[in-house]
Amino acid sequence: MSIDVNNESGTEVDEQAILDIARYALARMRIHPLSELSVIVVDADAMEQLHIQWMDLPGPTDVMSFPMDELRPPAKDDEEPPQGLLGDIVLCPEVAARQGAEAETRHTMDEELQLLTVHGVLHLLGYDHEEPDEKAEMFGLQAAIVDGWRAERGLTGPSPAPTVS
Repeated sequence: MSIDVNNESGTEVDEQAILDIARYALARMRIHPLSELSVIVVDADAMEQLHIQWMDLPGPTDVMSFPMDELRPPAKDDEEPPQGLLGDIVLCPEVAARQGAEAETRHTMDEELQLLTVHGVLHLLGYDHEEPDEKAEMFGLQAAIVDGWRAERGLTGPSPAPTVS
């Protein structure tokens, strides 16, 4: 799995954890091991510009996903996953810090960035949360991936609750 993490935000973030959880999520979703993903960490001004340009919405957001080859997880266990470019995930640590602090189960900026990375991966794989059934599926999968990753690392305490909009 080729995953690049590029921090352009000026904020210190746990880039290794972002890389590790992205790799875990892609493996869990059975994405081809030679597929490529880019994660970019930007400041609030840059995220706001992207949010306006692509979503026509004001203010910075927490995460944006830009799919490339529209890869999807294999439908069957014996099906070979396709190889390709997943796309880009853009994260904003300033929004992540605020969301983590305001969440029901308060957590750190880095924990929120890990959750947002998984959220972005799922968007790249075609998952969405516009409809209640889609939201239940996506957020359930997101929680299972984050919980599995945390359990593998022996991390204790409650996992971050979904705070993404």
